[in-house]
Amino acid sequence: MSRQATLKVGTATILCWLALAVPAHAQLQGQTYASGFDRPIAFVQDPTDRTVQFVVQQTGRIRVVRNGTVLSTDYLNLSSTIVCCGEQGLLGLAFAPDYASSGRFFVNFTNQAGDTVVARFTRSSNPLVANTSSRFDLQLEGTRRVITQPFSNHNGGHLAFGPDGYLYIGLGDGGSSNDPDHRAQNPGEMLGKMLRIDVNVGNEDAFGYRVPSNNPFLVGSSLPSARDEIWAFGLRNPWRYSFDDVARGGTGALIIADVGQNRFEEINYEPRGAGGRNYGWRNREGAHDNVTSRPLAYQPTDPIFEYGRGDGVSVTGGFVYRGARLGSAYRGRYFFADYSGRVWSLALTIDGSGEARASDRREHTAELGGNAMLGQISSFGVDADGELYIVNHSAGRIVRITSPLAAPPTPTGLKIIKP
Repeated sequence: MSRQATLKVGTATILCWLALAVPAHAQLQGQTYASGFDRPIAFVQDPTDRTVQFVVQQTGRIRVVRNGTVLSTDYLNLSSTIVCCGEQGLLGLAFAPDYASSGRFFVNFTNQAGDTVVARFTRSSNPLVANTSSRFDLQLEGTRRVITQPFSNHNGGHLAFGPDGYLYIGLGDGGSSNDPDHRAQNPGEMLGKMLRIDVNVGNEDAFGYRVPSNNPFLVGSSLPSARDEIWAFGLRNPWRYSFDDVARGGTGALIIADVGQNRFEEINYEPRGAGGRNYGWRNREGAHDNVTSRPLAYQPTDPIFEYGRGDGVSVTGGFVYRGARLGSAYRGRYFFADYSGRVWSLALTIDGSGEARASDRREHTAELGGNAMLGQISSFGVDADGELYIVNHSAGRIVRITSPLAAPPTPTGLKIIKP
Protein backbone atom coordinates (compact mmCIF):
# COMPACT_ATOMS: atom_id res chain seq x y z
CA MET A 1 0.00 0.00 0.00
CA SER A 2 1.34 3.45 -0.93
CA ARG A 3 2.12 6.12 1.65
CA GLN A 4 -0.75 8.26 0.24
CA ALA A 5 -3.21 5.37 0.43
CA THR A 6 -2.16 4.64 3.99
CA LEU A 7 -2.80 8.25 4.93
CA LYS A 8 -6.28 8.20 3.38
CA VAL A 9 -7.26 4.94 5.06
CA GLY A 10 -5.91 6.08 8.42
CA THR A 11 -7.72 9.41 8.25
CA ALA A 12 -10.96 7.77 7.18
CA THR A 13 -10.71 5.29 10.05
CA ILE A 14 -10.19 8.07 12.59
CA LEU A 15 -13.09 10.14 11.24
CA CYS A 16 -15.38 7.10 11.21
CA TRP A 17 -14.41 6.22 14.77
CA LEU A 18 -15.07 9.78 15.96
CA ALA A 19 -18.44 9.90 14.17
CA LEU A 20 -19.56 6.66 15.78
CA ALA A 21 -18.35 7.70 19.21
CA VAL A 22 -21.28 10.04 19.89
CA PRO A 23 -24.58 8.73 18.51
CA ALA A 24 -27.42 11.16 17.81
CA HIS A 25 -29.14 10.43 21.11
CA ALA A 26 -26.24 9.21 23.23
CA GLN A 27 -27.13 8.23 26.77
CA LEU A 28 -25.81 10.64 29.35
CA GLN A 29 -23.81 9.77 32.44
CA GLY A 30 -23.06 11.51 35.73
CA GLN A 31 -19.54 11.35 37.13
CA THR A 32 -18.21 12.78 40.39
CA TYR A 33 -15.86 15.63 39.51
CA ALA A 34 -15.14 16.91 43.04
CA SER A 35 -16.63 16.34 46.49
CA GLY A 36 -16.35 17.19 50.17
CA PHE A 37 -18.24 20.50 50.07
CA ASP A 38 -20.57 21.94 52.69
CA ARG A 39 -23.91 22.95 51.12
CA PRO A 40 -22.55 24.00 47.71
CA ILE A 41 -24.81 26.30 45.72
CA ALA A 42 -22.71 27.36 42.70
CA PHE A 43 -19.96 26.08 40.40
CA VAL A 44 -18.21 28.92 38.54
CA GLN A 45 -15.42 28.70 35.97
CA ASP A 46 -12.28 30.77 36.48
CA PRO A 47 -12.20 32.99 33.36
CA THR A 48 -8.40 33.15 33.38
CA ASP A 49 -7.47 29.51 33.99
CA ARG A 50 -9.34 26.69 32.29
CA THR A 51 -8.13 24.16 34.89
CA VAL A 52 -9.74 26.03 37.81
CA GLN A 53 -13.32 26.35 39.03
CA PHE A 54 -14.77 27.85 42.20
CA VAL A 55 -17.43 26.20 44.36
CA VAL A 56 -19.58 28.55 46.42
CA GLN A 57 -20.68 27.12 49.75
CA GLN A 58 -23.86 28.52 51.27
CA THR A 59 -22.09 28.47 54.64
CA GLY A 60 -19.72 31.22 53.50
CA ARG A 61 -16.61 29.77 51.87
CA ILE A 62 -15.59 29.80 48.20
CA ARG A 63 -13.49 26.71 47.54
CA VAL A 64 -10.97 26.25 44.71
CA VAL A 65 -10.99 23.19 42.45
CA ARG A 66 -8.04 22.61 40.15
CA ASN A 67 -8.20 19.69 37.70
CA GLY A 68 -10.85 18.07 39.89
CA THR A 69 -8.86 18.39 43.12
CA VAL A 70 -10.18 20.58 45.95
CA LEU A 71 -7.45 22.86 47.28
CA SER A 72 -7.07 23.40 51.01
CA THR A 73 -6.88 27.21 50.86
CA ASP A 74 -10.13 29.09 50.27
CA TYR A 75 -10.50 31.71 47.57
CA LEU A 76 -12.66 33.68 50.01
CA ASN A 77 -14.15 33.00 53.43
CA LEU A 78 -17.14 35.08 54.54
CA SER A 79 -18.41 32.66 57.18
CA SER A 80 -18.21 35.21 59.99
CA THR A 81 -20.02 37.83 57.92
CA ILE A 82 -23.17 36.01 56.82
CA VAL A 83 -26.25 34.37 58.28
CA CYS A 84 -26.95 30.82 57.16
CA CYS A 85 -28.87 28.67 56.29
CA GLY A 86 -32.39 27.83 55.04
CA GLU A 87 -32.61 30.24 52.12
CA GLN A 88 -29.93 32.56 53.49
CA GLY A 89 -26.16 32.54 53.24
CA LEU A 90 -23.53 33.11 50.57
CA LEU A 91 -25.66 32.76 47.44
CA GLY A 92 -23.88 34.03 44.34
CA LEU A 93 -20.55 34.69 42.60
CA ALA A 94 -19.77 36.36 39.27
CA PHE A 95 -16.47 37.39 37.70
CA ALA A 96 -16.31 40.73 35.89
CA PRO A 97 -15.88 40.49 32.10
CA ASP A 98 -12.49 42.20 32.52
CA TYR A 99 -11.43 39.97 35.41
CA ALA A 100 -8.13 39.13 33.71
CA SER A 101 -7.04 42.77 34.00
CA SER A 102 -9.14 44.21 36.85
CA GLY A 103 -9.24 41.16 39.14
CA ARG A 104 -12.78 42.15 40.14
CA PHE A 105 -15.51 39.75 41.18
CA PHE A 106 -18.86 40.12 42.92
CA VAL A 107 -20.66 38.09 45.57
CA ASN A 108 -24.22 38.12 46.91
CA PHE A 109 -24.94 37.15 50.51
CA THR A 110 -27.32 37.77 53.37
CA ASN A 111 -25.59 39.62 56.19
CA GLN A 112 -26.06 38.90 59.87
CA ALA A 113 -29.18 41.11 59.90
CA GLY A 114 -30.64 38.99 57.09
CA ASP A 115 -30.38 41.70 54.43
CA THR A 116 -28.94 41.27 50.94
CA VAL A 117 -25.43 42.55 50.25
CA VAL A 118 -23.82 42.68 46.80
CA ALA A 119 -20.10 43.19 47.37
CA ARG A 120 -17.15 43.75 45.07
CA PHE A 121 -13.75 42.20 45.74
CA THR A 122 -10.50 41.80 43.83
CA ARG A 123 -8.12 38.87 43.73
CA SER A 124 -4.78 39.11 45.49
CA SER A 125 -1.32 38.63 44.00
CA ASN A 126 -2.09 34.93 44.30
CA PRO A 127 -4.76 34.33 41.63
CA LEU A 128 -6.33 31.58 43.73
CA VAL A 129 -6.84 33.78 46.81
CA ALA A 130 -9.03 36.89 47.07
CA ASN A 131 -7.93 40.14 48.65
CA THR A 132 -10.31 40.34 51.62
CA SER A 133 -9.38 43.96 52.35
CA SER A 134 -10.67 45.01 48.91
CA ARG A 135 -14.33 44.51 49.88
CA PHE A 136 -16.71 47.24 48.72
CA ASP A 137 -20.48 46.90 49.25
CA LEU A 138 -22.59 48.41 46.48
CA GLN A 139 -24.92 51.18 47.63
CA LEU A 140 -28.15 49.85 46.19
CA GLU A 141 -30.81 51.09 48.59
CA GLY A 142 -30.76 54.83 49.20
CA THR A 143 -27.91 55.60 51.56
CA ARG A 144 -27.63 51.97 52.68
CA ARG A 145 -25.29 49.35 51.24
CA VAL A 146 -27.87 46.58 51.55
CA ILE A 147 -31.26 45.60 50.16
CA THR A 148 -33.58 45.15 53.11
CA GLN A 149 -35.20 41.72 53.36
CA PRO A 150 -38.48 41.70 55.33
CA PHE A 151 -38.46 37.89 55.74
CA SER A 152 -35.78 35.20 55.75
CA ASN A 153 -36.88 33.43 52.56
CA HIS A 154 -36.93 34.35 48.86
CA ASN A 155 -33.60 36.15 48.73
CA GLY A 156 -32.76 35.12 45.17
CA GLY A 157 -29.01 35.59 45.31
CA HIS A 158 -27.74 34.66 41.88
CA LEU A 159 -25.42 37.00 39.97
CA ALA A 160 -24.49 36.83 36.28
CA PHE A 161 -22.96 39.11 33.68
CA GLY A 162 -24.88 39.35 30.43
CA PRO A 163 -23.44 39.52 26.91
CA ASP A 164 -23.88 43.31 27.23
CA GLY A 165 -21.26 43.37 30.00
CA TYR A 166 -23.73 44.42 32.69
CA LEU A 167 -24.36 42.71 36.01
CA TYR A 168 -27.78 41.10 36.48
CA ILE A 169 -29.01 40.68 40.07
CA GLY A 170 -31.99 38.40 40.63
CA LEU A 171 -34.02 39.27 43.73
CA GLY A 172 -36.89 37.36 45.30
CA ASP A 173 -40.08 39.03 46.50
CA GLY A 174 -38.90 39.46 50.09
CA GLY A 175 -40.42 36.27 51.41
CA SER A 176 -43.31 34.93 53.43
CA SER A 177 -46.13 33.44 51.34
CA ASN A 178 -47.88 34.88 48.29
CA ASP A 179 -45.90 38.14 48.48
CA PRO A 180 -48.12 39.71 51.18
CA ASP A 181 -47.02 43.29 50.46
CA HIS A 182 -47.27 42.89 46.65
CA ARG A 183 -43.61 43.88 46.30
CA ALA A 184 -42.93 42.08 43.00
CA GLN A 185 -45.43 44.41 41.26
CA ASN A 186 -44.38 47.57 43.11
CA PRO A 187 -42.31 49.85 40.82
CA GLY A 188 -40.62 51.47 43.81
CA GLU A 189 -39.30 48.16 45.20
CA MET A 190 -36.22 46.26 44.05
CA LEU A 191 -37.57 43.03 45.53
CA GLY A 192 -39.25 40.64 43.12
CA LYS A 193 -37.23 42.08 40.23
CA MET A 194 -34.29 41.45 37.97
CA LEU A 195 -31.85 44.36 38.25
CA ARG A 196 -29.28 45.38 35.62
CA ILE A 197 -26.38 47.65 36.57
CA ASP A 198 -23.06 48.80 35.13
CA VAL A 199 -20.29 48.01 37.60
CA ASN A 200 -17.49 49.15 35.30
CA VAL A 201 -16.79 52.24 37.40
CA GLY A 202 -13.71 53.48 39.20
CA ASN A 203 -12.83 52.52 42.75
CA GLU A 204 -13.62 56.07 43.83
CA ASP A 205 -17.29 55.77 42.79
CA ALA A 206 -19.39 56.06 45.95
CA PHE A 207 -22.16 53.74 44.76
CA GLY A 208 -20.00 51.17 42.97
CA TYR A 209 -22.20 51.19 39.87
CA ARG A 210 -24.11 53.26 37.37
CA VAL A 211 -27.46 52.59 35.70
CA PRO A 212 -27.12 51.70 32.00
CA SER A 213 -28.60 54.47 29.86
CA ASN A 214 -30.93 52.05 28.06
CA ASN A 215 -32.47 50.39 31.10
CA PRO A 216 -36.19 50.07 30.36
CA PHE A 217 -37.53 52.26 33.19
CA LEU A 218 -34.92 55.00 33.09
CA VAL A 219 -36.28 57.41 30.48
CA GLY A 220 -39.77 57.87 29.03
CA SER A 221 -41.26 54.94 30.91
CA SER A 222 -44.96 54.49 31.52
CA LEU A 223 -43.91 53.75 35.12
CA PRO A 224 -42.06 56.93 36.12
CA SER A 225 -41.93 55.78 39.75
CA ALA A 226 -40.00 52.61 38.87
CA ARG A 227 -36.46 52.18 40.16
CA ASP A 228 -33.95 52.86 37.41
CA GLU A 229 -32.02 49.67 38.18
CA ILE A 230 -34.99 47.40 37.35
CA TRP A 231 -34.69 45.27 34.24
CA ALA A 232 -37.78 43.05 34.74
CA PHE A 233 -40.75 42.73 37.12
CA GLY A 234 -42.77 39.97 38.70
CA LEU A 235 -40.38 37.35 40.08
CA ARG A 236 -41.05 35.25 43.16
CA ASN A 237 -37.63 33.70 43.79
CA PRO A 238 -35.43 33.42 40.68
CA TRP A 239 -33.29 30.41 41.48
CA ARG A 240 -30.63 30.40 38.81
CA TYR A 241 -30.69 32.13 35.46
CA SER A 242 -28.24 32.12 32.59
CA PHE A 243 -27.51 33.64 29.20
CA ASP A 244 -27.35 31.51 26.07
CA ASP A 245 -23.62 31.77 25.35
CA VAL A 246 -23.06 34.02 22.33
CA ALA A 247 -19.40 33.03 22.10
CA ARG A 248 -20.48 29.43 21.43
CA GLY A 249 -23.22 30.21 18.94
CA GLY A 250 -26.00 31.03 21.42
CA THR A 251 -28.59 33.76 21.08
CA GLY A 252 -27.70 35.76 24.19
CA ALA A 253 -31.20 35.17 25.60
CA LEU A 254 -31.79 35.36 29.34
CA ILE A 255 -33.48 32.25 30.75
CA ILE A 256 -34.85 32.52 34.29
CA ALA A 257 -36.11 29.67 36.47
CA ASP A 258 -38.58 31.04 39.01
CA VAL A 259 -39.70 29.00 42.00
CA GLY A 260 -43.48 28.73 42.45
CA GLN A 261 -45.72 28.98 45.50
CA ASN A 262 -47.36 25.56 45.68
CA ARG A 263 -48.70 24.73 42.23
CA PHE A 264 -46.33 25.56 39.35
CA GLU A 265 -42.62 25.92 38.70
CA GLU A 266 -41.75 28.08 35.70
CA ILE A 267 -39.06 28.88 33.14
CA ASN A 268 -39.09 32.31 31.53
CA TYR A 269 -37.35 33.14 28.26
CA GLU A 270 -36.29 36.63 27.31
CA PRO A 271 -34.68 37.36 23.92
CA ARG A 272 -31.43 39.28 24.09
CA GLY A 273 -32.03 42.88 25.09
CA ALA A 274 -35.79 42.46 25.66
CA GLY A 275 -35.89 44.23 29.00
CA GLY A 276 -38.98 45.57 30.73
CA ARG A 277 -40.99 42.37 30.91
CA ASN A 278 -43.34 41.47 33.74
CA TYR A 279 -43.31 37.78 34.68
CA GLY A 280 -46.52 38.18 36.64
CA TRP A 281 -45.92 37.16 40.25
CA ARG A 282 -47.95 37.35 42.55
CA ASN A 283 -50.96 37.78 40.28
CA ARG A 284 -49.75 34.86 38.20
CA GLU A 285 -48.09 31.59 39.16
CA GLY A 286 -46.75 30.11 35.98
CA ALA A 287 -49.38 30.79 33.32
CA HIS A 288 -52.26 30.77 35.84
CA ASP A 289 -54.05 33.34 37.94
CA ASN A 290 -52.94 33.37 41.56
CA VAL A 291 -53.64 36.27 43.96
CA THR A 292 -55.42 38.97 41.96
CA SER A 293 -56.77 41.26 44.69
CA ARG A 294 -54.29 43.98 43.69
CA PRO A 295 -53.47 44.90 40.08
CA LEU A 296 -50.50 43.99 37.96
CA ALA A 297 -48.02 46.78 37.29
CA TYR A 298 -48.56 46.07 33.58
CA GLN A 299 -49.28 43.21 31.16
CA PRO A 300 -47.43 39.98 32.05
CA THR A 301 -45.43 37.60 29.84
CA ASP A 302 -46.14 33.92 30.40
CA PRO A 303 -43.36 31.35 30.87
CA ILE A 304 -42.27 29.13 28.00
CA PHE A 305 -42.52 26.08 30.26
CA GLU A 306 -44.07 25.11 33.57
CA TYR A 307 -44.50 21.96 35.59
CA GLY A 308 -46.69 21.05 38.53
CA ARG A 309 -45.95 19.71 41.97
CA GLY A 310 -46.41 16.17 40.72
CA ASP A 311 -42.99 16.57 39.06
CA GLY A 312 -41.09 18.40 41.77
CA VAL A 313 -41.00 21.00 44.51
CA SER A 314 -38.60 23.80 43.49
CA VAL A 315 -37.08 24.53 40.09
CA THR A 316 -33.31 24.93 39.64
CA GLY A 317 -32.35 26.77 36.49
CA GLY A 318 -29.53 25.61 34.24
CA PHE A 319 -28.00 26.37 30.87
CA VAL A 320 -28.54 26.02 27.16
CA TYR A 321 -25.98 23.37 26.25
CA ARG A 322 -23.29 24.68 23.89
CA GLY A 323 -20.52 22.16 24.50
CA ALA A 324 -19.33 19.23 22.38
CA ARG A 325 -18.97 16.23 24.70
CA LEU A 326 -22.65 15.26 24.67
CA GLY A 327 -23.01 15.34 20.88
CA SER A 328 -24.95 17.49 18.46
CA ALA A 329 -28.36 16.13 19.53
CA TYR A 330 -28.07 18.01 22.83
CA ARG A 331 -26.60 21.22 21.51
CA GLY A 332 -29.11 24.02 21.94
CA ARG A 333 -31.23 22.14 24.49
CA TYR A 334 -31.92 23.80 27.83
CA PHE A 335 -30.94 21.69 30.86
CA PHE A 336 -32.66 22.34 34.19
CA ALA A 337 -33.59 20.45 37.35
CA ASP A 338 -35.78 20.30 40.40
CA TYR A 339 -34.25 20.55 43.86
CA SER A 340 -35.78 17.16 44.63
CA GLY A 341 -33.18 15.62 42.33
CA ARG A 342 -34.76 15.35 38.88
CA VAL A 343 -33.01 16.56 35.71
CA TRP A 344 -34.58 17.37 32.34
CA SER A 345 -33.75 19.05 29.06
CA LEU A 346 -35.98 20.98 26.66
CA ALA A 347 -35.75 21.65 22.94
CA LEU A 348 -35.94 25.38 22.15
CA THR A 349 -37.33 26.57 18.83
CA ILE A 350 -36.49 30.22 18.18
CA ASP A 351 -38.72 32.23 15.85
CA GLY A 352 -37.81 35.23 13.71
CA SER A 353 -38.39 37.70 16.52
CA GLY A 354 -36.12 35.81 18.90
CA GLU A 355 -38.93 34.34 21.00
CA ALA A 356 -38.64 30.68 22.02
CA ARG A 357 -41.02 27.76 22.13
CA ALA A 358 -40.16 24.85 24.43
CA SER A 359 -40.95 21.24 23.53
CA ASP A 360 -39.72 17.65 23.80
CA ARG A 361 -39.00 17.53 27.53
CA ARG A 362 -36.69 14.59 28.27
CA GLU A 363 -35.82 13.33 31.72
CA HIS A 364 -32.19 12.38 32.42
CA THR A 365 -32.36 11.61 36.14
CA ALA A 366 -31.87 7.84 35.99
CA GLU A 367 -29.10 7.86 33.38
CA LEU A 368 -27.19 10.47 35.40
CA GLY A 369 -27.17 8.20 38.44
CA GLY A 370 -30.43 9.06 40.18
CA ASN A 371 -30.64 10.28 43.75
CA ALA A 372 -27.48 8.45 44.81
CA MET A 373 -25.43 10.65 42.47
CA LEU A 374 -27.51 13.83 42.17
CA GLY A 375 -29.05 14.30 45.62
CA GLN A 376 -30.79 17.66 46.04
CA ILE A 377 -29.80 19.88 43.12
CA SER A 378 -29.01 23.51 43.93
CA SER A 379 -27.34 24.67 40.72
CA PHE A 380 -25.65 23.94 37.40
CA GLY A 381 -22.33 25.17 36.09
CA VAL A 382 -20.29 25.15 32.89
CA ASP A 383 -16.56 24.80 32.39
CA ALA A 384 -14.24 26.51 29.91
CA ASP A 385 -15.47 24.22 27.13
CA GLY A 386 -19.15 24.82 27.81
CA GLU A 387 -19.62 21.37 29.37
CA LEU A 388 -22.26 20.95 32.05
CA TYR A 389 -21.96 20.22 35.78
CA ILE A 390 -24.59 19.68 38.48
CA VAL A 391 -24.24 20.91 42.07
CA ASN A 392 -25.44 18.30 44.59
CA HIS A 393 -26.34 20.43 47.60
CA SER A 394 -27.15 17.64 50.03
CA ALA A 395 -24.10 15.43 49.44
CA GLY A 396 -21.60 18.22 48.76
CA ARG A 397 -20.69 16.89 45.33
CA ILE A 398 -20.05 18.36 41.87
CA VAL A 399 -21.30 16.01 39.14
CA ARG A 400 -19.99 16.24 35.60
CA ILE A 401 -22.46 15.40 32.82
CA THR A 402 -20.83 13.33 30.14
CA SER A 403 -21.54 10.55 27.70
CA PRO A 404 -20.00 7.09 28.13
CA LEU A 405 -19.53 7.05 24.38
CA ALA A 406 -18.09 10.54 24.11
CA ALA A 407 -15.29 10.83 21.59
CA PRO A 408 -11.82 11.05 23.09
CA PRO A 409 -9.65 14.02 22.13
CA THR A 410 -8.58 14.01 18.49
CA PRO A 411 -5.13 12.37 18.32
CA THR A 412 -2.22 14.66 17.56
CA GLY A 413 1.27 13.97 16.31
CA LEU A 414 0.14 11.04 14.14
CA LYS A 415 2.80 9.35 12.05
CA ILE A 416 2.41 7.35 8.88
CA ILE A 417 4.19 4.03 9.23
CA LYS A 418 5.29 2.53 5.96
CA PRO A 419 5.17 -1.27 6.01
